[in-house]
Amino acid sequence: MNREPDLNRSARSGSVGGVLRVIDGRTNRLVELPAVRGRLLRMCVHLPCPDGAVGGTEVRALLVGDVLLRAAETGGVQVGYALAVPELPPEQTRTLNRVVAALGIHPPSEDLGGDGGTATVHVFADGHRDAERGVWIEVGRVQQTTATLPGLDLDGADGADPLALRLVLLGHDYREPVTLTAHALTEAGRTLTHWRDCVAGWARMPSKPIPADVRRRARAAIDVDLGTPGVMNVLRHVEAAQDIPDGAKFETFAYLDRILGLELSREVGRS
Repeated sequence: MNREPDLNRSARSGSVGGVLRVIDGRTNRLVELPAVRGRLLRMCVHLPCPDGAVGGTEVRALLVGDVLLRAAETGGVQVGYALAVPELPPEQTRTLNRVVAALGIHPPSEDLGGDGGTATVHVFADGHRDAERGVWIEVGRVQQTTATLPGLDLDGADGADPLALRLVLLGHDYREPVTLTAHALTEAGRTLTHWRDCVAGWARMPSKPIPADVRRRARAAIDVDLGTPGVMNVLRHVEAAQDIPDGAKFETFAYLDRILGLELSREVGRS
């Protein structure tokens, strides 16, 4: 039996979202995000774009903001999100728009002013800070050893899956510097293909609830400083576990992908 992810069932099995805590770059301490269920959390992602270009560090800041948005909304907190970006040449504006679309990043939903002055959470790329208030989330630099980022060239000629880039970046603590290599991107593409094939196979089995211990581990990872590497470790554990039914594996991968945004259910029902 083929089926689409039952997100309502997954939500009933337990929410990943709890009280989100992050390292505040202003104080270097773990703090709770100023958000209450049913109220709006305002976030601004600041992109420095040195020399008027969008690079890997800017992409990473966008991803961190997107994960924060997904994690907060999974926990019942609505997020209003804006970008603070310098004026860009037309081709770099198109690149930025393509990055947002290709990597499954939520587009900005609010205009908070050029500096995001009314935001309560600020995501900064590469030590770029121009806000006086709120929680500061500082994103580590990205160094590229590849000429281009996969799937993000404007004509799409490279044929690479851009979500491989998302997987590589989310596999590291967002505060630590990352070096992008062709090998890492290739391996990430293989992992995505493997996981999607697994999810498509598990989808044919009877649905089972997400195990309570798996839910707790995932929540502990994401609720403490957006620990996406820990969430991926949970997925690897679930994939390999002999005592977790395939239906529960499907529900786990489908639900946690709401935060990771890797389109792990893409192949369900296609074969």
